[in-house]
Amino acid sequence: MKRWLDAWNARCAASAPLRFVDANLRGAGQVMFQDHPLSGFLFIVAIFWGAVAAGATAIAVAGLVGLVASTGTTCALGVDRAAIGAGLHGYNGYLVGLALATFMPPSAALWLYVVFGGGIATIATLATARLCATWDAPALTAPFVVVAWLMLLATHAFGNLHGALPESGAVVPLAAAYADPLRAGDFLRGTLLSVSQVFLKGNAVAALLLLAGLAVSAWRAAAWALVGAFVAVVAAHALGAESDLVTGGLMGFSPVLTAIALGAVFAAPGLRTTLVALVATLATVIAQGAINAVVQPFGIPSLTAPFVVVTWGFLLARPAAR
Repeated sequence: MKRWLDAWNARCAASAPLRFVDANLRGAGQVMFQDHPLSGFLFIVAIFWGAVAAGATAIAVAGLVGLVASTGTTCALGVDRAAIGAGLHGYNGYLVGLALATFMPPSAALWLYVVFGGGIATIATLATARLCATWDAPALTAPFVVVAWLMLLATHAFGNLHGALPESGAVVPLAAAYADPLRAGDFLRGTLLSVSQVFLKGNAVAALLLLAGLAVSAWRAAAWALVGAFVAVVAAHALGAESDLVTGGLMGFSPVLTAIALGAVFAAPGLRTTLVALVATLATVIAQGAINAVVQPFGIPSLTAPFVVVTWGFLLARPAAR
């Protein structure tokens, strides 16, 4: 693998078009913190698999459009080349493209919206990174959440931007009847789909491809993705979450990202790291339920806001370096 990666990097160093392709692949990989072109490639393949299986290929294409628009905007602005090359200015645009196409039907307006959203995601990423640098914290997917929320909310105000957002309405307590017992197969399905729903896809094969993409770069990240997904499914079900949400992975995708971030990315391996990551994963399940309730009256999805809030909180709570 190292020999292949060295050869690919050498080719990219000698070719500007290949460097742009590489930056986009790494941008896709950075959705799950992976600065690796093969990870990004497998993630993109996974999203196309899930989109085609759902009869919604346009969603996967929109993700690529948002990714390229975001990376291209960053190149045009002439920001730090190392950050561009690592994909740090592409992943939010990729997620914005996926989200807009998921909640809006295909149209000419959608594609213009996706291109614009990808570009704005770059501005939001640069601004968020500068703000977070004050506290030595990463931007995470906060720019994606803010940009996607604003652009989806705007569909309520403009007649040419037709949306298919979740139903808005008053928040009411969940009836116990919606928290049915989960069978073993439900737990497995919920665990896998929690991984694929990071990219707004509910597909088990896509989840396996995403796990493979994590493993080629960092096996610990793949392991923590599975741990985070399983813990989220068990905790959400034990707390009485709606069964369809649990088995559909919709209570687990933010906990998956939290588990990877705090278990495999921002801390060295060890018992303390393991305990902190598990507690943070459980906290993200709670935050998922809370933020779902907060955004429900506005008719918008929570996206990865629970992951951002909890991970920022745990990272900011770290002891200061001496």
